[in-house]
Amino acid sequence: MEAALRPYRSLLYIPGSRERALEKARDLAADGIIFDLEDAVAPDVKVEARATLKAALAAGGYGARARIVRINGLETEWGRDDVAALNGSGAEALLLPKVNSAADIETLAGLSDLPIWAMMETPLAIFNAAEIAAHPRLEGFVAGTNDLAKDVGCRTRSDRLPMQMALQTMLLAARAYGKVCIDGVYNQFKDDEGLRAECEQGRDLGMDGKTLIHPAQLAIANAVFAPAEAEVDLARRQIAAYEECVAAGQAVAVVDGKIVENLHVETARKTLARAEAIAAMG
Repeated sequence: MEAALRPYRSLLYIPGSRERALEKARDLAADGIIFDLEDAVAPDVKVEARATLKAALAAGGYGARARIVRINGLETEWGRDDVAALNGSGAEALLLPKVNSAADIETLAGLSDLPIWAMMETPLAIFNAAEIAAHPRLEGFVAGTNDLAKDVGCRTRSDRLPMQMALQTMLLAARAYGKVCIDGVYNQFKDDEGLRAECEQGRDLGMDGKTLIHPAQLAIANAVFAPAEAEVDLARRQIAAYEECVAAGQAVAVVDGKIVENLHVETARKTLARAEAIAAMG
């Protein structure tokens, strides 16, 4: 499946140290798994977790789900060994924490041929978002909203107003260079209403999907970040009406009382492609 079309509605964090969770992840309705060797793993079991994760990836069984591994920072005692162990392991990409500039991406690129994702979780990362997104080895951004809020010192609000500048900056940078952009986690995993509201906000901003901390959050994220039936129906009708007008030598169609130009048709085609890619995930 082409990277541009691949669904990333839901990326679920799974600790690399938990064998049972790694096994269960093979059957979860997630578009992707972020296998975590960093924050979710205590220092005294990081080496063991690396071996556990490597064995799980080698065993396979994760189907069409994206397999992204968040390694430890390269400045730590574990980071470079993580990279060495994961090259050729079955991981599809490496997620680098605490990225501050494109130089951090370049350092990792020199250690691995795998695609690279960046955790955008520091003030410097936001200021340097465009140069990070421009790196040819960079495939996507993951918003690290918890760490970013800590560093900025902003308060947690349901509308995420203090986080909007950062979210929109990383999103604009990602879109400028054709990269994926995934929203941060929602910490209250038993609050379905709050999760849905935050997913809808991320979707409306333009995010490709959301990172999740619990399997119970998957259904809501998958539903919110998928085109609704009404959107798919409208997209089909817009394309059909526009093509009919073009065939008649005109450049503008009208659907449901609204004009449809080439830019609307481009969006409509993307909507249909996204729906088809989600259907292909099974």
